[in-house]
Amino acid sequence: MKNGIGRIATATFTYGFLGLMAFLSIFPFIWMVLGASNSSIDIIKGRILPGEAFTANVGKFFTTVNVPLVFWNSAKVAIFATVLTLAVSSLAGYGFEMFRSRHRERVYRAMLLTLMIPFAALMIPLFIMMGKAGLINTHIAVVLPSIGSAFVIFYFRQSTKAFPSELRDAAKVDGLKEWQIFLFIYVPVMRSTYAAAFIIVFMTAWNNYLWPLIVLQSNETKTITLVISSLASAYYPDYGVVMVGTILATLPTLAVFFFMQRQFVQGMLGSVK
Repeated sequence: MKNGIGRIATATFTYGFLGLMAFLSIFPFIWMVLGASNSSIDIIKGRILPGEAFTANVGKFFTTVNVPLVFWNSAKVAIFATVLTLAVSSLAGYGFEMFRSRHRERVYRAMLLTLMIPFAALMIPLFIMMGKAGLINTHIAVVLPSIGSAFVIFYFRQSTKAFPSELRDAAKVDGLKEWQIFLFIYVPVMRSTYAAAFIIVFMTAWNNYLWPLIVLQSNETKTITLVISSLASAYYPDYGVVMVGTILATLPTLAVFFFMQRQFVQGMLGSVK
């Protein structure tokens, strides 16, 4: 009897705690959706009930912001950054794991040490480099620094440890070259890893704020995160409009995550193995 009561108490506490944590996790999104339907003054007062200003806030956002342009800018930056980062980082991760040399681990550890360098220490050198290359106020300047991601290289190398070496050996016996093994065998086998990395890199590129704020200096090149920030930092910010913009900016990342969530879980489990 006591054991049964103990199990019930433990289950109640566990599920109650998990439910509370889940609520705290999704509450900001719920508050954002509710805030989009309220006026700015109601949001300032802390109202968390549905309002009647949603249509007005949406209309004001679309009249204030060139929505197709800013979304195109964000999509262009995110897609190019994601594709190039996955291509470079997967090749590097594959190379670090498959090709053995005397200095391989030293180079790999030195690369991982770059994760300890804060981006604030790199902003000025990067800005000077982009300025000398004539890339300031271009999307290329936003994409280039993100291509060589030490974290994504580390992720691909850890995942490559689970890649069956027998497949590579059999492909070599069949006469395939190394680039053919990578393209036609490694990539299809590691598709879950690519899917998980795609979600991580895409969300990071889409939500990137600090570096685009520094290098993108005209309204024609700004991304959605910069536009929302400018709306929120206005002299009289309309928080209802800001909430509408935040919801719209969140939708692409939500769509990508929910569309690829199964592959994301498989890829993360594979990287641990």
